[in-house]
Amino acid sequence: MAEERQRVPHKQQYERHEVMMLNRQSLQVTGVMNVESFDSHEFILQTAYGLLAIRGENLHIKTLSLENGVVAIEGMIYDMGYFDEGLSPAEKAKGFFGKLFR
Repeated sequence: MAEERQRVPHKQQYERHEVMMLNRQSLQVTGVMNVESFDSHEFILQTAYGLLAIRGENLHIKTLSLENGVVAIEGMIYDMGYFDEGLSPAEKAKGFFGKLFR
């Protein structure tokens, strides 16, 4: 089962993907290919390893450089996780709690 969960990154210019968080208030993500959506409560970032959802309060972009694949976010971060790419856009929009309370 562990072998099934391993993901092979898509080939693109960013070979490295890192997530660095400081005190749940500052987050820097490298290897970002695109910002799918964002607001003050949720960011959806497309990375080489799948879609990364970051949820929190008063979230805002501190740094955005898609040429370098870097996004820095500030605010109170509550959770983050990766989506499977096989999900439909409607399932992606529901998020964790939408799936939990079906």
